[in-house]
Amino acid sequence: METMLKVSHLFKNFRTFKAVDDLSFEVPDGQVTGFLGPNGSGKSTTMRMCVGLENPTSGTATFDGTPFRELSNPATTVGTLLDANWFHPGRSARAHLGYMAALQGVSMDHVDDTLDRVGLTQVATKRVGGYSLGMKQRLGLACALIGEPKHLLLDEPVNGLDPEGVHWMRARIREFAEAGCSVLVSSHLLSEMQLTADRLVVIGKGKLLGEGTMDEFVNGTESASFEVIVDQPDELLRLLHGTDAETSFDGEVLRVRGLEGSDIGRICLDNRILISSLERKQPSLEEAYLGATADHVAYRSA
Repeated sequence: METMLKVSHLFKNFRTFKAVDDLSFEVPDGQVTGFLGPNGSGKSTTMRMCVGLENPTSGTATFDGTPFRELSNPATTVGTLLDANWFHPGRSARAHLGYMAALQGVSMDHVDDTLDRVGLTQVATKRVGGYSLGMKQRLGLACALIGEPKHLLLDEPVNGLDPEGVHWMRARIREFAEAGCSVLVSSHLLSEMQLTADRLVVIGKGKLLGEGTMDEFVNGTESASFEVIVDQPDELLRLLHGTDAETSFDGEVLRVRGLEGSDIGRICLDNRILISSLERKQPSLEEAYLGATADHVAYRSA
């Protein structure tokens, strides 16, 4: 598996606060890697270190073996959207993109093509100060794409987008990966990650909590549960309380986690409990994520 971005034993300390703690992971070419973690987990700090905006306390981040600051023309290798609010409010989208293109030796024809690609042609000459956050996100993506990079780092790219805009952004991200390039994208929207990402990197309090395909993460962090309908639910509940199983009952369906289906079936058979239905339920991404990060949340809701 070829790797565009390799993070190796990355640390970042802010005085006594350890924002990133021995973090290592890889982002392969041709795939979208979702970067997940609670608020304050170190995602943005990690991405900023990857592109030289923060100095790591120790460790490395390399693109195809080369640190970002040593790339001969970084914008043709890595495109970034880390903050959609950095644009000068008095300048137009075309002026912003033209400035970036000039730095990279890109023609103004390509600027116009890129503005069209992100759907900003009709407002290209309007001042960015009048843009919605979603429009700024589109301009941020244009800035990331202007150098025709091989790889993208996107921090919360669907923030501020309406449903149509979210669908549009997802399609652009998938197109980029399907062209053989790589994307590392952070988001708090788990449902969106389930639709967009091929792989996940999950961190909490700066530490790696999980890495792999969607199925590997979901099945590796949270055991499957079973939904059971029997003729004696109270008796089965009583018997299960003597095991390590977690149970819940809504008056009809008994939900059991921590036992295999064969174990539940054996208990019912041994105690003459008739099973009407025994169905295995795979955990959702949300269940797996909340389970993995439960002990690694920096800022808890009241």
